[in-house]
Amino acid sequence: MAKKNGSISYKCNNCGYTQPRWLGRCPECGEWNSLEEIIIDKNNVSPAGRGNEAVEKQRPVGLATVQAQENTRLSTGIGEFDRVLGGGATKRSAILLGGEPGIGKSTLLLQTAASIAGAGASVLYISGEESAAQIKERADRLELNCKGINILCTSRLEDSLDALDSLNPIFVIIDSIQTIYSAEAGIIPGTVNQLKYCANEFISWVKERDCVLIMTAHVTKEGTIAGPKSLEHMVDTVISFERNSDDIRFLHAQKNRFGSVDEIGIFSMSEKGLEPVINPASLFLTKRKENQPAGVACTPVFEGSRVFLVEIQALTVPAKASVSRIYSEKIDSGRVARVAAVIEKRCGLCFSDQDIYVNVAGGIKLSESSIDAALAAALYSARTDIAVKNGTAVFGELSLAGEIRPVTKTKQRIKAAESLGFTQILSPSDEGNNGISDIKTLIKTLFR
Repeated sequence: MAKKNGSISYKCNNCGYTQPRWLGRCPECGEWNSLEEIIIDKNNVSPAGRGNEAVEKQRPVGLATVQAQENTRLSTGIGEFDRVLGGGATKRSAILLGGEPGIGKSTLLLQTAASIAGAGASVLYISGEESAAQIKERADRLELNCKGINILCTSRLEDSLDALDSLNPIFVIIDSIQTIYSAEAGIIPGTVNQLKYCANEFISWVKERDCVLIMTAHVTKEGTIAGPKSLEHMVDTVISFERNSDDIRFLHAQKNRFGSVDEIGIFSMSEKGLEPVINPASLFLTKRKENQPAGVACTPVFEGSRVFLVEIQALTVPAKASVSRIYSEKIDSGRVARVAAVIEKRCGLCFSDQDIYVNVAGGIKLSESSIDAALAAALYSARTDIAVKNGTAVFGELSLAGEIRPVTKTKQRIKAAESLGFTQILSPSDEGNNGISDIKTLIKTLFR
């Protein structure tokens, strides 16, 4: 009988025979009680002409009876990439990788493809931006083994889906999703309808197979992924690829359904491609032969499971036209304003008539509350032109009342600082060799 959402039929789970009425015995194979209800749904066929109209009727099951899958991770062969993904790429998942042009997205994915193919898995690299010769030239320059990597240079969705069906790869790369289009959604790539339609087709294909899908995406001037926000909701993991002014690249997850978003991957760009930074603990410290200048303070910060020692730099100059401003990209300007206000209130040092410039050496962005004490030390040092003593590290959260509050993982921070030669470590805990309880104690200890 015709239903609102389609017609009901019955299909034999033994031989596949289909008929409109239920029978106790299959007329084709003679199996008893093998006919199951299915729905003939015209909407189940995609506009591209793919799929099957007959779908099984889904019924709820008890969550306790569901068997959890094991060995669902696929290693990319690149340790820093696996770290950001939470231990490797999860099978039947879709990953969106965003980054500005020329940052190294295609290089990273080609290196990943070569590593996975070298482990015996089949890889399909779909490029809508480059020719096969250009990709091969890059692979030769990086001295990569291309065996096991299949290249498809097209912008048509239908060609890509046909290749997926014929090759059935384990790892799929779409570079980039903004270049893929389907005639059913228009002929102009990159529109909202094209992005949602094409991404949904790829994701639907991957969800039915033990496969991993990575799609690269363009970014806007603000550094966010271009296109509809729904594209980020459709995928399982969203990864941002950033860089500082040097050859250092940062890889971190903005969304991850299968792991933490706190981990950060660090790479250096060289002639041989992207190389993981093995020991980044001191990467963001400036090497000086002389005493450090005023306006500089060092602090240990946690990014995921690792400790980095970073250098916070501050500069204050008289405000122009009596309107003070804060210029800070790597630390939230609201945090800078709050710390400056606490110093002004609790220590009597005026910042309201100053323009404040704040930077972090190495270009890493800092957001955790443990940097408050070091930021306060850098601001006070910049305003008074008195330098913090060499070999000093500071960390702790600053409250509006001027208290220096304890933070997590104090022992690990102190150990990391000591291993890099810091002899004076100021923290709000007794674990440090100098305990500090408030902003006044911090200032007196640092600047006497």
